[in-house]
Amino acid sequence: MTEKRKNISLTLIKLFVALLFIFSGLIKLNDPLGFSYKLQEYFEVFHVTFLNPLAVFISITICALEVVLGLFLITGYYAKKVVWGLLLLIVFFTFLTFYSAFFDVVKSCGCFGDAIPLTPWQSFSKDLVLLILIVLLFINVNKFSNPSKSKNARTIWSSVIVIIPLLFGLYTYAFLPIIDFLPYKIGANIPESMKIPEGAPQNEYKIVYTLKNKKTGERKDMTDKEYLATKIYENADWELISSSDPILVKEGYQPKISDLNVYDAQGVSYTKEIFENPYYNLVAVAWNLDKTHKKALGDINAIAINAVENFNVRAVLLTSNSAQDATKINKELNLLTEIFYADAVPLKSMVRANPGLILLKDGVVINKWPASALPSYNYLADNYFSKIND
Repeated sequence: MTEKRKNISLTLIKLFVALLFIFSGLIKLNDPLGFSYKLQEYFEVFHVTFLNPLAVFISITICALEVVLGLFLITGYYAKKVVWGLLLLIVFFTFLTFYSAFFDVVKSCGCFGDAIPLTPWQSFSKDLVLLILIVLLFINVNKFSNPSKSKNARTIWSSVIVIIPLLFGLYTYAFLPIIDFLPYKIGANIPESMKIPEGAPQNEYKIVYTLKNKKTGERKDMTDKEYLATKIYENADWELISSSDPILVKEGYQPKISDLNVYDAQGVSYTKEIFENPYYNLVAVAWNLDKTHKKALGDINAIAINAVENFNVRAVLLTSNSAQDATKINKELNLLTEIFYADAVPLKSMVRANPGLILLKDGVVINKWPASALPSYNYLADNYFSKIND
């Protein structure tokens, strides 16, 4: 390979690695709270749950670091330090994705947030390719270093490159993702997202039977289909020792929302009643009452009181806490909202806030707000409730 072609190849590799890191970092900075939930899964796997309180800080730091390193790689500033940073980061990511894939502990690494879900093995393959490319950059780092003649200009641009990703992450954490990739985004029809189309492929399972030959002591394993096809059960020489639980062979159609089940303190399901309500419906989500912003929850309650009294709008509170916890906070804040329960996973996806407020109508997400930017009752009345018959 000629020197010119080598330099072109190196430039293309540099741009590819840089843009991939920038894209990956920005996608996760768009939803740093979501990535913090993924980090907490890893903390649990590695038994370092004492880091959970720092999950959001670590989330924003890692994601901003990806963007910063990618931008510095393009500019050529601090090339040796940047390539070292990329190498250490990709070695760390490669270890995590391999561990997740090999031991099947974290189903999705969250490399590209919820925008592009990847399986652990896909994530590991991607990181392995990046590792090879970054090693090539590491070996040839002197060829794209840009010391810059003006130190002042480099300092200014470096500051901008570091500050903007951090501010972006803090903004989306304080409010909501700018682009919502989750199934509860504004405009989503929740009941439709829960349906499985008629004729859609179903999950395929197999059961493995273990049999033993009474005469020879031989053991053999066979699937339920083989077991029935061979009719080995009719052979008196073979006896069934054990059978496995159903094993997923092929995944069928998966609706966008498959884990939403809302129920009351007695366990009665209210999922359809709440999410198929044809009228305006206020849904407050406080998935963790122990850590919820109580003032914001009180503000939501005040909105609900006015909405119920003046427009007969139904208002509910969804949480993953126990009924005892809900009763305690209900007495403390004198909540008007009906309280229902659901698993934390879908509640975290509904709105990236604790608490947050969702406005539904006929199962469609009309709008939603975090605790930091709750609407006033007058705003809701003027823009939605007073137009109830429109």
